Amino acid sequence: MGNVMGTVLAVNGDVVPAAAVVAEGATPEDRHTAVANDKGFFEIEGLTPGTPYQLTVRAKGFEEWKSAAITVNPGQYFIVTDCRLNLEEVKTTITVGEQSSVEIATEQLKVEETQRVFGIIPNFYVAYDKNAAPLTAKMKFKLALKTSTDPVTFIAVGVAAGFDQATDRPEYVEGAKGFGQRLGATYADGMSDLMVGGAILPALLHQDPRYFYQGTGTTKSRVLHALGSAFICKGDNGKWQPNYSTIGGDLAASAIDMAYFPDSDRNAWYAAENFLLDTTERMASNLAQEFIFRKLTKSKQPK
Repeated sequence: MGNVMGTVLAVNGDVVPAAAVVAEGATPEDRHTAVANDKGFFEIEGLTPGTPYQLTVRAKGFEEWKSAAITVNPGQYFIVTDCRLNLEEVKTTITVGEQSSVEIATEQLKVEETQRVFGIIPNFYVAYDKNAAPLTAKMKFKLALKTSTDPVTFIAVGVAAGFDQATDRPEYVEGAKGFGQRLGATYADGMSDLMVGGAILPALLHQDPRYFYQGTGTTKSRVLHALGSAFICKGDNGKWQPNYSTIGGDLAASAIDMAYFPDSDRNAWYAAENFLLDTTERMASNLAQEFIFRKLTKSKQPK
C-alpha cells in the first residue's frame, strides 16, 4: 500500500486548517478521506499501488482544488507540494430599482432645494429635468417644510399681510392687532395649502407636487402645459393624471380659512373666491416658471 501526504496552504502561504481531503481512485468504492490538522497537514493511507488517484481539497472560504493524477508505489510516501487554495470569489448582486431611484431623487432634490430666483426667492417646487425621479413621501414633507420655514417666505407673508391690511381683507380690526391677525391668517392659509396640497395628498395619492418645466416646443404648447399643470400633474408612476393633490390642497385651505376668519368672511362665496384666487395665482405662477423664472433661477450643485 502507499500513502499520500501534504500541507494545505492558501495562495499567500498561510496554512488552511480543517480542510477536507478526498482521494478518488478508478471506482466509486476506492475512495479515501482525511481532514487537515490545525497546521494544514494531512495524510491518507492505504492507497492501491499503480492506481491513479485524484486529490480534491475543499475548505470554507476557498475555491475547490484538484490535483493531477497521483500514482503511488508499494510502501511509498508521496508528498503533495502544490496544494494551494485560492480565495472563493465573492459574487455581489446589485439591485437596480426603487433604491437607485431614491438615490437619484435625493441628489436631484438637493439641487432643487438650492433653486432661487435672483439667488434669493425660493423656487424649490420646479423640476427642470423632465425625467426627474419621483419623490418619496418623506421628501415631499421635507420640501414643504423647507419652503414654509424659509426666511423669504416669512417676508412674503408680511408683504401679503400688509396688502390685505391696506385693502381691509379679511375684515379684521385696524391697527397693529389687525395686521397681526392678517399676518397669522396669511401664513396659516399658505401653510395649510402647502402641507395638504404639497405633502399630505401627494404622499397619499402618489402624485408629484412639483411643476415640470417644458422649456421646448411652440409657445402655444408651452402655454397650454403651464396652464394645464394647475389641473394635471405627474404621478409617481411617471404618468400624467388629474391634479387631485393641488386642487384638494386649495379646497382644504379655503375650508380651513373659515376657522379663523372674521364672521363676516365665513361664507361659501368667500371660500369659493379664495379657491379661485389660489388657482389663478398658480396658473400665473406656472406661466412665469415656463417663460421667465428659468433664466433668473440660480442653483448650486450638491457637494
